[in-house]
Amino acid sequence: MPKAPTELADEVREQVKDEKSYLAVIDRLNKASVDKHWEAYADIPWDDPEFTVDKNDPRWVLPPFDRLGETAWYQSQPPEVQSQIGLWRVATAMKIGLQFENLLKRGLLNYAYRLPNGRPEFRYVYHETTEECHHGMMFQEFVNRTKMPIRGMPRSLSLIAQAAPWIPLINTEMFFVFVLGGEDPIDYVQRKSLKGGHIKHPLEETIMKIHIAEEARHISFARHYLKHRVPGMNPLRRRILGVATPVVLGVMARIMLSPPGPMVRHFGIPKDVVRAAYKSEASQAEISNSVGKIRDLMAELGVISPVGRQVWKAFGIWDEPRTRRSVETSSSNGRAA
Repeated sequence: MPKAPTELADEVREQVKDEKSYLAVIDRLNKASVDKHWEAYADIPWDDPEFTVDKNDPRWVLPPFDRLGETAWYQSQPPEVQSQIGLWRVATAMKIGLQFENLLKRGLLNYAYRLPNGRPEFRYVYHETTEECHHGMMFQEFVNRTKMPIRGMPRSLSLIAQAAPWIPLINTEMFFVFVLGGEDPIDYVQRKSLKGGHIKHPLEETIMKIHIAEEARHISFARHYLKHRVPGMNPLRRRILGVATPVVLGVMARIMLSPPGPMVRHFGIPKDVVRAAYKSEASQAEISNSVGKIRDLMAELGVISPVGRQVWKAFGIWDEPRTRRSVETSSSNGRAA
């Protein structure tokens, strides 16, 4: 069983000063994947009566920071409807998570396909792919046990997303921004939920702890890869990365954190209630906060230009980065500020 949230492994924080430091981080992550990992059907007691998924269980009621739960409309619903809406939200997050991780696995394998012999990234990528396979299995098993018609990503977006696994063949740095865009918002919400004591059902808690523990490694690799590679990019590619990053994050964070359309229609949630809950300043601030670590990283790497900053603002995910480095770079700067 995974450890308590306060004991979960945090991101490896070594500074990637040179090739040797970067390789040391990968070696450490590879060792961690061997020393501490979980299997979906060996480490989760699915048949334990305490882990039964009942859609009317009051433990599924929305947590306080889900803005829909604060509305008068939600609070006026019968207890069983409140529980079903909460369960639908959890299951949708897992369905979108496994769909994203499906794209991620295919992209990682495309990246690994071209790695030269002897590169430690190859082994790490296969560790991560294996872990993501188990995440997909446990997420889908949870969705199956809800017996709800959970769809995940909107169909049109799902079709567009099929291009994501091919990004590593064109721009590996952009691919790992995509990786962080899918992983960081969910990690933010899950850590906040556990820390606040909002997770009441033991099955959800177990799945969440496993996911957080292993995603810490995946997020760490993506961040260190970008720290290692971005300073060496040519100025044009850096500018493209700086402008494309907020577009990717703005779209993905909303996919992860916004209410699913099928749920809104299934429960007949009025449009004005949805707008009040998820278009509010507080809700938009949550979306912005969920990508805060990536925003700080991009500022640290010096790829947020004045134009790029306007794109961050246009997508509603801008806040002053928590870094001493300047967020603006000259067009001729070919390395991190």
